[in-house]
Amino acid sequence: MYQLKRIVMAFCGVVLCGFCVGMLQKADLGVDPFTCFVTGIANIFHSTYSTFYLILTGILLILVLILRKHYIGIATVINLFFTGVAADAMHHLLDAILPHPSLAMRGGLMLVAIVFTCLAAALYFTADLGVSAYDALALMAAYQYHLLPFKYCRIITDGLCVLVGFLFNVTLGVGTIITALFMGPLTQWFRTHFAEPLLAHRAPAAS
Repeated sequence: MYQLKRIVMAFCGVVLCGFCVGMLQKADLGVDPFTCFVTGIANIFHSTYSTFYLILTGILLILVLILRKHYIGIATVINLFFTGVAADAMHHLLDAILPHPSLAMRGGLMLVAIVFTCLAAALYFTADLGVSAYDALALMAAYQYHLLPFKYCRIITDGLCVLVGFLFNVTLGVGTIITALFMGPLTQWFRTHFAEPLLAHRAPAAS
């Protein structure tokens, strides 16, 4: 039962994260830091986002496999196959419901998406069945190498991604700044106050 709970948490976290990506795309007020980074690198080579998303994610995946393969698991596979599908589904749904949202509605979508992205990350981090290669960087820095608490490690990785995007002609928005500064602390808050208590009743140890 405990293992099933972890799988359900991981799946819900990944799919919810995908829905939030679709909401951020519809809000059109700034992309998340990793998207900003990938777009900036793609601009250097005058290539497409999708091409460099695969390249950079692949490089990070190899790095994580070498340093801490524990972070690669079923949730990583779920992330790979379901995040994009969930994002597209949410974006299409919002296009049908809100074809021309006002600025206030876009701002509301952005804020809801950011909060629920943090909740989603807390769910699949706590399930401990693998995370995305990018998410693993801050987790390794915080929990394997003990460089800083997770929330600060995430602010640093997100901040560096935004800096790279800015240097290579990616247009930043308020959503980019908010996610870079607040996703780490808010994700940690959801882990402590929601996800970890949800998983608190572990299976009894074998006698």
